[in-house]
Amino acid sequence: MSVSRRQALARTGALGVGIAFTGAVSELFAGTAAAQHVGHTGYGPLVPDPNGLLDLPEGFRYKVLSREGDPLRSGEGKVPSHHDGMAALPGRGGRVHLVRNHENRATARLGVPTVDGLTYDPAGKGGCTALTLDARGDVLSERVAVAGTAVNCSGGPTPWGTWLTCEETEDRAGTNGYAKDHGFIFEVDPADPRRTGAVPLTAMGRFQHEAVAVDPRNGIVYETEDAFVQPFGLFYRFLPHKPLGGTGALRAGGRLQAMRVPGVPDLSAVREPGARFDGVEWVDVPDPLAKETSVRLQDYGRKGITRAQKLEGCYWGGRSVYFMSSYARSEEGSAADHFGQIWRYTPDRRHLTLVVVFGPDTDVQLPGESPDNICLAPSGGLMVCEDGNGAQHVFGVTRKGEVYEMARNRQAIGTEEEPEWGEFAGVAFSPDGRTMYVNCYTPGTTFAVTGPWRR
Repeated sequence: MSVSRRQALARTGALGVGIAFTGAVSELFAGTAAAQHVGHTGYGPLVPDPNGLLDLPEGFRYKVLSREGDPLRSGEGKVPSHHDGMAALPGRGGRVHLVRNHENRATARLGVPTVDGLTYDPAGKGGCTALTLDARGDVLSERVAVAGTAVNCSGGPTPWGTWLTCEETEDRAGTNGYAKDHGFIFEVDPADPRRTGAVPLTAMGRFQHEAVAVDPRNGIVYETEDAFVQPFGLFYRFLPHKPLGGTGALRAGGRLQAMRVPGVPDLSAVREPGARFDGVEWVDVPDPLAKETSVRLQDYGRKGITRAQKLEGCYWGGRSVYFMSSYARSEEGSAADHFGQIWRYTPDRRHLTLVVVFGPDTDVQLPGESPDNICLAPSGGLMVCEDGNGAQHVFGVTRKGEVYEMARNRQAIGTEEEPEWGEFAGVAFSPDGRTMYVNCYTPGTTFAVTGPWRR
């Protein structure tokens, strides 16, 4: 570990952070495209970027696709602030559609421009923008995809090629100047945003959404709730009335349920990777719109409900859904401490398994804390975005549990005496696996990274 990394860890108090795996990490990728490729090591040390933007291993290069404050190519205004969750969806003729969230609150410097037909609440500054790239990776277009929403953090792609963007807030109309209630999911078609407009999917719940994943076999949508103070969030599933109905079908409604793991009121209490719980139950949410009481505070019966602090990333792989708890702190009310857990729920067997634990007191060192966005990599491992203090990285994790630095943000913010670095978010790979796309949250920047990914 280099001196700079030790200094960063000392500042965050995370010197003991690590990652533990149940046997081989390959179980995390079984049945996925990434399982075809076995990653054993990283790509070498990071090379300082002479332009002071992004450090990468030798042989890799980046292209800046979009920066906060630049003009949108559509002429609709400026590129908004706070680049967050993102997906890379295939288009025709080798094109790629990047759809990108903007986690803007009412105080954001640059909100998503309001556009007729694409705006939910003119007082909201959040939303999504969409970039279309040609087969060479050059930007063909950049435009507003949905506007007038609030605190769009993450989301997830659908099997039919749209993006579900999630509002991470419960603000009601009249709060922070909003004219409408917030806390919803919106469907976005990056190829043709006017197909989806700005319609809240109210049946999917009104709460602090983070991310979603869709079961491609039956259309069930799994949802995480990012609640970092008590009462902590829940893990949900949405049973649509029109499963796999394509663009717009989720507007037909459905049933929202919350997960109950018998005997486990708080997931942070589980410490051993590989721990498996059978007979997972799903309980109907009494009032998905939270008209009187926040969803996580509602009455789920005498058996209670299962909670977790900071539920964030969520994705589908093989026959299971994976979701992440970014951290848990006993001093804030969690049953135990960790710097991240990855859970796997297998619907066919109703099994919930703790697959990965990120520190403390684990074996392989991950130099940072609060892993946030994650995605599968062409090498057969994980890419993990760091959201903590000090220097910010994208870390790679091989299928053997080895951790390596993939990228480091060099764009310092704050003061010269106390510099800070914006977190990474929205990591995703192109459909052909040759390009990694990733956002720097502040200042908002979208990068495309190419290089010897299959090495």
